[in-house]
Amino acid sequence: MAATHERTDVTFRSGDADCAAWLYRPAGERSRPGPAVVLGHGLGAIKEMGLDAYAERFVEAGYTVLMFDYRHFGASGGEPRQVLDIERQLADWAAAIAYARSLPDVDPERMAIFGSSFGGGHAIVTAARDPRIAAAIAQCPFTSGTASSLTIGPVSTAKLSARAARDEIARLRHAEPVRVGLAGPRGSAALMTPPDALPGYLGLVPPGTDFTNEVAARIVPRLMLHHPGRSAKRVRCPILFCVCDSDSVAPAATTVRYASKAPRGEIVRYPIGHFDIYKGEPLERAIDDQLAFLRRHIPVNAAPAEPRQLNAT
Repeated sequence: MAATHERTDVTFRSGDADCAAWLYRPAGERSRPGPAVVLGHGLGAIKEMGLDAYAERFVEAGYTVLMFDYRHFGASGGEPRQVLDIERQLADWAAAIAYARSLPDVDPERMAIFGSSFGGGHAIVTAARDPRIAAAIAQCPFTSGTASSLTIGPVSTAKLSARAARDEIARLRHAEPVRVGLAGPRGSAALMTPPDALPGYLGLVPPGTDFTNEVAARIVPRLMLHHPGRSAKRVRCPILFCVCDSDSVAPAATTVRYASKAPRGEIVRYPIGHFDIYKGEPLERAIDDQLAFLRRHIPVNAAPAEPRQLNAT
């Protein structure tokens, strides 16, 4: 069978370091620039953790795809390691989009973004900030720090807060970060502690992959105050919210409340948990819905889009 796409390792600059990425291109020559999708993962996750299944289906449908690691994580640069900074990650999104738009076979006016989990929240904010984005997909998105923090439980919250205070001191002293778990058992010092979090999260890590299930604790108070769902009402482009009704870490009711305020929002709901959407039949159903959305709003064979005239704000 002939190859339907190719994947290459690329890097692009974001601030003070390089971001590592996988670039997927459809097989064969394009007669004109086509649409592209930029993919970003969730809380502490790296590109090897399941998003390749989405990238492969998108590129097989004819879309150029760029999937990247945030600075301080995975194959990307950035020191110290395992530091999650919300604004730096949003800057990585902007840099990834700029890189994708610069590719000669990509129509910069037909750029879509796809974010999952914590990256889903980033996709909402990015789409609100960048009016040139043609379409956005927010899958099981983190939309409210308040709602997600309530899923952790009081014991874990107390442990996280104590380590966060110690890490702030370490940051001021330029010392090694004090870390907390990304996913852990109930009552542990971890950011995700519902029963399905630890097996679900680590279940995304391929065997033999170098992965650290920890992050600098300084993010704890910032997470609790982060509400990317509030940006949904400012997203001008079509945006698809893929909501898991039994989501244990990003509560569905909160996501739907924010999603309903997006002017061109579409909501698809699945009777599954947060980590179920990455595998098996739920994965296939979600990808089918996402491809239908992309084909409606940025079809592969459409004529190149005219540059949009943006109103000053």
